[in-house]
Amino acid sequence: MVNRNLIRSLEDDDMLNDLAVMAPEEETEDWLLDFLQHAEQQDYAQGRIVDGKIVEINDEWALIDVGFKSEGTVNLNEWGPDEAKPAVGDMVQVLIEEMEDNYGAADDPYGMIALSKSKAEKIIEWEHIIKKIGEGQVVTGTVIRKIKGGLLVDIGVNVFLPGSQVDIRRPGDIGDFIGRVIQAEVLKIDDTRRNIVISRRSLIENQREEDRAYLMQELEVGQIRKGIVKNIADFGAFVDLGGIDGLLHITDMAWERISHPTEMVSIDQEIEVKVLHIDREKQKIALGLKQKDRNPWENIEEKYPVDSNHDGEVVNVMSYGAFVKLEPGIEGLVHISEMSWTKRVNHPSELVNIGDKIEVKILGVDPEGQQLSLGMKQTQKNPWDDVLERYPEGTDVTGKVRNLTNYGAFIELEEGIDGLLHVSDMSWTRKIGHPSELLEKGQELQCRVLSVDEQRRRIALGLKQLDNDPWDGDIPDKYQPGQLVKGNVTKITNFGVFIGLEDGLEGLLHISELAEHKVENPEEVVKVGDEIEVKVLRVDTDERKIGLSLKRVDWGEEQERAAAEAEAAETGSMPSQEGDLKGGLGSGEGPLFPTGG
Repeated sequence: MVNRNLIRSLEDDDMLNDLAVMAPEEETEDWLLDFLQHAEQQDYAQGRIVDGKIVEINDEWALIDVGFKSEGTVNLNEWGPDEAKPAVGDMVQVLIEEMEDNYGAADDPYGMIALSKSKAEKIIEWEHIIKKIGEGQVVTGTVIRKIKGGLLVDIGVNVFLPGSQVDIRRPGDIGDFIGRVIQAEVLKIDDTRRNIVISRRSLIENQREEDRAYLMQELEVGQIRKGIVKNIADFGAFVDLGGIDGLLHITDMAWERISHPTEMVSIDQEIEVKVLHIDREKQKIALGLKQKDRNPWENIEEKYPVDSNHDGEVVNVMSYGAFVKLEPGIEGLVHISEMSWTKRVNHPSELVNIGDKIEVKILGVDPEGQQLSLGMKQTQKNPWDDVLERYPEGTDVTGKVRNLTNYGAFIELEEGIDGLLHVSDMSWTRKIGHPSELLEKGQELQCRVLSVDEQRRRIALGLKQLDNDPWDGDIPDKYQPGQLVKGNVTKITNFGVFIGLEDGLEGLLHISELAEHKVENPEEVVKVGDEIEVKVLRVDTDERKIGLSLKRVDWGEEQERAAAEAEAAETGSMPSQEGDLKGGLGSGEGPLFPTGG
């Protein structure tokens, strides 16, 4: 029943006059009764959605009558660009946002109310959507923008897709999904806050679980399958076969050497791979890319027979050698020892660098180990092959001192061809303890070829052989027993002193011949560099040695004879007729004489 009292209360009110304008004159009372009847049925509490009629429009606002004691206003911006422009008399649904604080007061019984058309529409949309979906249900929507923590998706209402739920592996930039239509599972509905959280990841995982179970049933070793590259690491790439990932190891990508998987594949690339191994228990799959093609190592011995020459490219240089590619997938090692006949190679980079084109010879083939041994120097003439013709024995040659060792000096005759000058072949007369006493590195030197060993690649050189051997006549003629000579102390040992005579000749002054008394340390008597006069005791041309004495310098014939007889008595032999000068033997105490080199 319409409240007649309400009608009477409105008869003198401006509102009644306004309402009368909206209806024909003859129908004013009937229309008013209908409107008031509808108004009585509406709930005017704050937060409610009510029906209203547009009664006035200006440049900014629309005045809405919702059948209450006062009207409310709605900004014209709440009508979207795609909607028809509002007109007086249009019915709209609006949300009562708030009533003015003085509503119902004695001085203002008809205060204004705040209304919103857009908020009412959103609530209506929410209630419409919420009736159709529930948690766990799959929904479809368009990603509209990126917000903090994830994406906003329009499924009729705006819902939240967290960044962690966008995909199984979080994309580099989730903003790439903006504008895409996606499907997702409803994770949570908060009706109080009008908030819905969805997950695309859970939907994908559920689908992948089904696909994985089906795939594992039909997957077999040897199959060729299509897949999508989902992730790349230093050791390989993970390929999605449609529900399960397989590992494509870097060693199974190409028969030739590659440095990184990105040389062969890229993220989201579709590729065909061969199934190499399946671990159904652990659900692990090994994949291969190179296995789709023929193995280049098949019939390798026919393609690259030993002793054949081939052109190749240096692809890697190590301290022990260089790797050379003969064709894609076929590489061999040139060991550092096989790089040059003549150069002394400390590191392969002295001769080759990555990218160099070189000629190599096949030295060895290992089909099972897929290895080739290669040589560079074998493609060139070996200078040692005709070394005997170029350096015959007895030839005088000129070279440069390249290295000094304890036992001699290496003389470079040409690049890669050295000869050894042994210390024993440096001087006829001087005892050489170390080559540095006579030579220095880089010194130009003339020598004589003593021997050539082609097999062992050795050439023996001599320096002293350039001159006549003074022991063949000059020394025995020049130095006689009993002769007094002068010389310098060159070396002191525990058994005696070496005295340098003329022409680099050395003689030994044994410790027993230093003084009349027993000498424990030769340095008590002489020092290196001292010039002293000594007596020649013995000249041994066979042994190339000269024995000297310091204590006998002032001896007369009687003393010499007495010494000779005493020595003869000790040894049980008769004194020599010449008699007298057989001392300097040292009674077996250490070396008596220096060798002649």
